[in-house]
Amino acid sequence: MPFRPISSEKLSHAVVRQVEELILRGILRPGERLPAERELAERLAVSRPSLRDAIAQLQASGLLASRPGAGVYVADVLGGAFSPALIDLFGRHDEAVFDYLSFRRDMEGLAAERATRLGSDTDLLVIKTVFSKMEAAHQKRNPDEEAQLDAQFHMAIVEASHNVVMLHMMRSMYDLLRGGVFYNRQVMFKQRTTRSALLDQHRSINDALQSRDPEAARTAVEAHLTYVENALRDHQKAERNEEVARQRLQHES
Repeated sequence: MPFRPISSEKLSHAVVRQVEELILRGILRPGERLPAERELAERLAVSRPSLRDAIAQLQASGLLASRPGAGVYVADVLGGAFSPALIDLFGRHDEAVFDYLSFRRDMEGLAAERATRLGSDTDLLVIKTVFSKMEAAHQKRNPDEEAQLDAQFHMAIVEASHNVVMLHMMRSMYDLLRGGVFYNRQVMFKQRTTRSALLDQHRSINDALQSRDPEAARTAVEAHLTYVENALRDHQKAERNEEVARQRLQHES
């Protein structure tokens, strides 16, 4: 008969499963430090030996990593998403920039549509809260802060779509953007007209999401990223024109 004795699950296995789920859902992020052993054991209501066993299993699977004297951290599980050679290649070719934006337009449009249907009220409140911070940052004219909040806003939409594969894939894409592989976000926030337009676009996205209108949400995201694409093309063209103008000035001098 195909029956086996039923045994209770080891506490360490339950801890492993909980940490795995937190990483899978993007709640625990790469580079994030776990609480100290005593505190974490108390939070999980398990013994410290059971916790150590679970941590060892998670380290063996590559999800956690220890740093001598610093503690235990979530491993950079996205570090191998793109090889260094490919990242370097992306950075040297404009084609990759616009393919990247095209990819984001498709994926984030889908994420926004899913968020209107599958996002909880709390998910939408997170998006609304980030947008409120964007409005406040707009008044301070701080390109660094505006760029950071821009990334948080878009990531909050992906998180609200509740697709873990999309979540981790898009997080790796945003990490490349933060590293300046594709373009410098600050360029988009330095001109008054561009800054105002970007804020209005994010407002339209937020309004559509809060109204749970899937078609309007997708359309607003696609319009925003098309604007970004066109703005970058104009910026590149202006830089080329400036180089030609400098050559002319040098020749006349």
